[in-house]
Amino acid sequence: RLFCSKQWYQRRVRGMSHIVYSKTYTTPRRPFEKERLDSELKLIGEFGLRNKREVWRVKYTLAKIRKAARELLTLEDKDPRRLFEGNAILRRLVRIGVLDENRMKLDYVLGLKTEDFLERRLQTQVFKLGLAKSIHHARVLIRQKHIRVRKQVVNIPSFIVRLDAQKHIDIAINSAYGSGREGRVKRKRMRAGAGGAGDNDEDED
Repeated sequence: RLFCSKQWYQRRVRGMSHIVYSKTYTTPRRPFEKERLDSELKLIGEFGLRNKREVWRVKYTLAKIRKAARELLTLEDKDPRRLFEGNAILRRLVRIGVLDENRMKLDYVLGLKTEDFLERRLQTQVFKLGLAKSIHHARVLIRQKHIRVRKQVVNIPSFIVRLDAQKHIDIAINSAYGSGREGRVKRKRMRAGAGGAGDNDEDED
């Protein structure tokens, strides 16, 4: 290159590749807006989220989908790009359970809400299936690798569950809640109980 920075040249000489990371969320333009703060706090409590970054991440995903839908709606109905890309977006949304099959139109994509995507999180689905006592308990079970989707153990609470995989959510085979061996604390208590029983037998003798 004729005009290149010193840092770029040093990277090339040392064999370092320049990694570009894409954005996963955007921060609000107005950080202290009361209505938005209240709504985000409500979502965090309702869906057991860790922080507001998780809300912003879903909002950013929804914003990108809605932006793509708005651009396609400006094209003609028979436009090849609108037919191809529009059907791809709609099929994807139906597959993850965000959009109903009888509402496969781009107009309905603009009406999607953040809650529609949060409902499809693995954490929410585990709680609704009754595998956890609360939405927060569901997050703990997932992080401690007690939950599987089909045969795969998933430890990511924000994992988006597809419709065809929803009925395959269950307790992991190797989990202490399933057919696996007891947990560390329970084994410790059992050993302590067995030792106490042995001491009592010796006292009786």
